[in-house]
Amino acid sequence: MKPNTTGVIIVLALLLMLGANSFYVVKETERAIKLRFGEIIDEDIEPGPHFKLPLIHEIRKFDARILTLDTPTESFFTAERKRLMVDSYVKWRIVDVGGYYRATGGDEELAHNRLSTRVNDGLRNQFGVRTLHEVVSGKRDELMHEILTDLNQTVYKSLGIDVIDVRVKRIDLPDEVSEQVFRRMNAEREKEARELRAKGLEEAEKIRADADRQRVVIEANAYKESEQIRGKGDARAAAIYAGAYTEDEEFYAFTRSMAAYQKAFKDKRDILLVDPESDFFRYLGNQKGDR
Repeated sequence: MKPNTTGVIIVLALLLMLGANSFYVVKETERAIKLRFGEIIDEDIEPGPHFKLPLIHEIRKFDARILTLDTPTESFFTAERKRLMVDSYVKWRIVDVGGYYRATGGDEELAHNRLSTRVNDGLRNQFGVRTLHEVVSGKRDELMHEILTDLNQTVYKSLGIDVIDVRVKRIDLPDEVSEQVFRRMNAEREKEARELRAKGLEEAEKIRADADRQRVVIEANAYKESEQIRGKGDARAAAIYAGAYTEDEEFYAFTRSMAAYQKAFKDKRDILLVDPESDFFRYLGNQKGDR
């Protein structure tokens, strides 16, 4: 091969290398900046194909999608001075790629460390003014909203990022106090159970006493009505007897005597000592009752 031909090939190869290094593409899921000897000259390159000057310009690309920071478990105190072990995570993304690069040098781990510090500070501040019940269930959403608001007021300017969401995955009591809390909760539940049983017994006694009172009243009213009915019946019977007596006094006396005989001689073992000449036997010897 001639020297001229070799030189041409080398030149063409260098041109190809320079052309390849001059062309780059920014994806839709990326954010990019252009540096010239380490100085930012373009803070937000649009997605698509672009050109640069080899050896002079440097392109730094970063993930523009929503990223997740799983923060390590930290210890926080509530307003009641109760220590809690809190496990949380953060959803974030880059919105100011120039500010992000200046703050972190493009190091995602450094960004995570700084963001984790700010999240922990926010959680510590919010937990410190709330009770255990509020942070566990009562005002969890309000707590997360305030932390998110506070974070976005600082991290955008300091880190060039936007915090999408902050969530607490788990809240635990330290091992050394879990047993004490369990015993206290168990004692409180037992106390509540005793109070409920006592109230139940009290209500049962009230119901039983009211039922007894109602039974006495019902029986008294029933006895009263039965006596009234019996009195009316006796009066009616007396009126019938009186009417029958006035119509036929002799027949009335006869039937009364027969009824008396039936009752007197009902049991054969009974012994009756009566004067045979008494009025009781007046109808035994004579149907007219004559002496």
